[in-house]
Amino acid sequence: MDIMGIRIPTIVVDNNARRCDGCRAVIDGTPWRINILDIVATEVPASWAGSPAINPGPFQFHGDPGHVRRWMAARGYLFCQKGSVREIMRPVPIPYDDPRWGLCDGIHRDDHEFIPA
Repeated sequence: MDIMGIRIPTIVVDNNARRCDGCRAVIDGTPWRINILDIVATEVPASWAGSPAINPGPFQFHGDPGHVRRWMAARGYLFCQKGSVREIMRPVPIPYDDPRWGLCDGIHRDDHEFIPA
């Protein structure tokens, strides 16, 4: 194996730790990542003892949006059908179904239409 033009005979193959969060398969090349925005921007720093309601990521996937939707469904998130899967998703609380969340790209101006991911 050569790393930056230097031959290293003890390394046979390089490790690849990039796995798709949707299907758990190895990602060849650059992964496609999404981040989830904070639920609420607070004025005070969060306590180390607390835990966030939603992990903001980044999460990495294959380039197919179906992998992201599979990941959303496994966690019980809903998906806004007026948006699409993008690099930054916004969490939206589902009324009367606390603590359920829907994810939307936030680009449309009208009401959300959530469906199971």
